[in-house]
Amino acid sequence: MKVAEIRNLSDQDLDKQLNDLQSELFNLRFRLATGQLENPAAIGNVKKDIARVKTIQTERKLNLNKEA
Repeated sequence: MKVAEIRNLSDQDLDKQLNDLQSELFNLRFRLATGQLENPAAIGNVKKDIARVKTIQTERKLNLNKEA
């Protein structure tokens, strides 16, 4: 997910996206532990997306509307 796409989301959509990503990360970790995960790099990608969403949320809380 691109940063520009995340910035266009509303606060409620960001919360929903964060919850979706966290549940996806849980599922990926579970599949990794059971040996069913084909692409382990997907875990890193989801972690990065979670970090992007949290960064945008923090910027909005601090009212720092920086354009990257």
